[in-house]
Amino acid sequence: MLAAVAAAGYREPTPIQRQAIPVALAGRDLLGSAQTGTGKTAAFVLPLVDVLAGGPRRARMPRALILSPTRELAQQTLENFRIYAGNSDLAACLLIGGGKMKQQVEALAGDVDVLIATPGRMLDMVERGRLLMAGVRHLVIDEADRMLDMGFIPDVERICSLLPPRRQTLMFSATMPPPIRRLAERFLRDPQEVQAAPPASPAETVEQWLLSVADERAKARALTRMLAWKAVTSAMVFSNRKRDVDGLYRTLKAAGFSAVRMQGDMAQPEREEALEAFRSGAARVLVCTDVAGRGIDIFGVSHVFCFDVPVNAEDYVHRIGRTGRAGHRGRAYMLATPEDARALQAVTRLLGRALPQADPASWGGTPAAGEKRPAQQTAPAPEQGRKAPAAAPPARPPRRRRANGTAARPRAVDERESARHSSTSSCCGRKHPAADEESARARAAHEKEPAPPRATDERKPARPRAAAESEAVVAGNRPRAAGRPRRPAAAPPAPFGDHVPAFLLRQAPAAEEAG
Repeated sequence: MLAAVAAAGYREPTPIQRQAIPVALAGRDLLGSAQTGTGKTAAFVLPLVDVLAGGPRRARMPRALILSPTRELAQQTLENFRIYAGNSDLAACLLIGGGKMKQQVEALAGDVDVLIATPGRMLDMVERGRLLMAGVRHLVIDEADRMLDMGFIPDVERICSLLPPRRQTLMFSATMPPPIRRLAERFLRDPQEVQAAPPASPAETVEQWLLSVADERAKARALTRMLAWKAVTSAMVFSNRKRDVDGLYRTLKAAGFSAVRMQGDMAQPEREEALEAFRSGAARVLVCTDVAGRGIDIFGVSHVFCFDVPVNAEDYVHRIGRTGRAGHRGRAYMLATPEDARALQAVTRLLGRALPQADPASWGGTPAAGEKRPAQQTAPAPEQGRKAPAAAPPARPPRRRRANGTAARPRAVDERESARHSSTSSCCGRKHPAADEESARARAAHEKEPAPPRATDERKPARPRAAAESEAVVAGNRPRAAGRPRRPAAAPPAPFGDHVPAFLLRQAPAAEEAG
C-alpha cells in the first residue's frame, strides 16, 4: 500500500489524513470534519485497504460499504480505491443510479470486498434480493451534509438499520449542521471527532472576488469576457437551475468556447462523457449545477465562476473548492445582481467577512470568437461651463419609389386623409403602401354607396301641402349664397287647417313668374 501511495505522488499526509487514519486503524468510530479539497477520500480509503487486505471474501456479501451522495463522487471514490489498492487483490463494486442494472448484478455475483454505492440504487438491490448486508463490518458515510441537502437521510437511516450493530462507522462532512450531529449520535458509538479546519471555511489557496452587475444580461456579458482571459486555462461555471445550465451552455458554444455541461437530468453516459472531456482538456469550460460541487477532484481547474449566488451558503464553499486543491492556487468569482442581496448576505455571514469587489476596468484578455465588446450606452456628461450639443434634427423619410424605380409624385391629401395616414404609419415615419391602397378602396366604396334616407320625426309626420303654397314659401326665402348647400325648408305649422288664406294665394302668380 505504501508503494501505491508513493506511485500516486503523495509524500506527506494532509491534516485530516494525519488525524483520521490512526483513529480508523484503531477500529474506533470517527466523525471527521474538514474543508473540501483536503484529502478526505484517502483518509478513509487507506485504512480500509490496510484492514481488509488478506481477509476472506464472499459473493454478494461485501465487507465494507461506502455511501456517496452523487454518482460522480462514487465513481471518483472507486478510482481512488483502485489506485491505493493496486498492489492488493481487493475487489470493489460500484452501484449507482443511471447505470445498467444487468452489469451491476453480474458484478455483485463475483467476489466483492468493498461496495461503493449511492443510497437509492443500493436499497433497490437489497429489495430485489441481489445484495446481502450481514457481512458488512465497516461503514463509511461520505459528504453527510450533502446527503442531508439531497434528502437522503431517511435512506441512510434505513441502510444503517439493515447493517449488523457491531461495526465500525466513519462519517465525514464538510459542515456539521444539527441534523448531522443527531445522526452521528444515533448511529456512531463513542465516536472520536477530528477537525482539520473550521467547518464551511474555504481553502486559503483560493482567491475570492465578487462582481456586482445590473441584471442577467450584464451578468452573461461579464462571464463571456472573463472566460476570454488567457489565465483561464480550465474553468467551472456553476448555476442554480438545470434549465439555466442548458441555456448558458448554448450561449458559450455560440460565443466560440469549447464547453460541456453536466446537470441532474442528463443520462449517466452523457454525464460521464462530459466529465471526461473536461478532465482530459478537450473542453475548457464545464457548465454545471451543484451536482458537480462535491468531491469532484479535477487537476488544473484554474477558475471557478458562480454565475448564480447559491441558495445554500454552504454550497458556495464547495463550489470554489473545485479549484485551489492540493496546495495549488486558484481564483473564484461570484456574479451577483441586486436581487441576490439576501443570498449574498448569507454567504458573507458564513465566511465572516465581505468579499472584495472585482474591478471590471482591469479585465484583460481578448474577446472570444464571435463575441464583441458592448458599446458605451450613455453619452459622456458635458464639461462645466459648456453647453451640451444640440440634438440633430430627425432625418427626412425617403421618398416612395414606384416598381420601376422612379420617384413617385407627392399626392395632395386633405387633413382627414393625413390624419388617417399618420395613424397607420410606422414608428419610423414611413407610409406603408398597403395602408394607402386600403384607404383608397375605402374612399371609393364610400363614394359609390348611396346616402341613407333621412330619418323623419315620427311624432310629427309631415302633412301634404299644395304646390302653390310650397312655391310661395320658396319664393319668400332669402337668396342662397354661392357654394352654400341648400337646406330643406321645415314644414310650417298649419293653424288654419285645410283652408288657405287669401293673401298667400295672391303670391302664387309672382312665384310662377319668378320660377
